[in-house]
Amino acid sequence: MKKILSIIILTIGFISFGFAQQKANDKAIIQTPGVHCEYCKKRLENYVSSQPGILTVVADFKKKTTTVSWVKDRTNIEEVKAHIANAGYDADDVMAEKTTYDRFPKACQVKTTPFDQE
Repeated sequence: MKKILSIIILTIGFISFGFAQQKANDKAIIQTPGVHCEYCKKRLENYVSSQPGILTVVADFKKKTTTVSWVKDRTNIEEVKAHIANAGYDADDVMAEKTTYDRFPKACQVKTTPFDQE
């Protein structure tokens, strides 16, 4: 009987811990107009997902959006947008980092940033 009671208590503890972890995360859909191909998508996802506090990154080059989820205690939406900009892509109102953008292959330098109008 003690064994069964212990298993039930442990199970409830794990379930409540899982719900507590879910509440500590946040998620946003960010406009990323410069992501226009599979190569851009992979470059952005790889760079942003390697940053501290980032849980998931899914770029959609057809919709020109990137969905990011992160741990609230480790980062915030402004830092997420900064990571995207550091990867060379505009993120809502945050402009892409020019030096990173300039290193993109010519095919990936689309005319969505002010750098291309210079």
